[in-house]
Amino acid sequence: QVQLVESGGGLVQAGSSLRLSCAASRRVFSLNENAMGWYRQAPGKQRELVATITSDLITSYSDSVRGRFTISKNNARNTIYLQMDSLKPGDTGVYYCNYVSLSPTWNKTRPLGSWGQGTQVTVSS
Repeated sequence: QVQLVESGGGLVQAGSSLRLSCAASRRVFSLNENAMGWYRQAPGKQRELVATITSDLITSYSDSVRGRFTISKNNARNTIYLQMDSLKPGDTGVYYCNYVSLSPTWNKTRPLGSWGQGTQVTVSS
């Protein structure tokens, strides 16, 4: 089974930036050939989708992060990234990546794989 490993989280002040990474544990699974998404789960809330990227590098974002977050890929490293700028306390949560089945309706895009441990992002005011 493919394991996705997230990293790059931390404790930062509002207005700061972080870059998260997501790598697959098995080389045979190509992140580049699958639509991928970044999710986050804030304390006491459901996990929500924040960004997606297709194999053709088409990106989409939730309203809450559009203009501040950027999802990207590094094909050679089989890794996807989430560049997070102008962070707000409301961005606090555990961030996860997963491969997804995309839907034209944002909240109907579904995760397809198992969840990793995620990476904690905490933004202080």
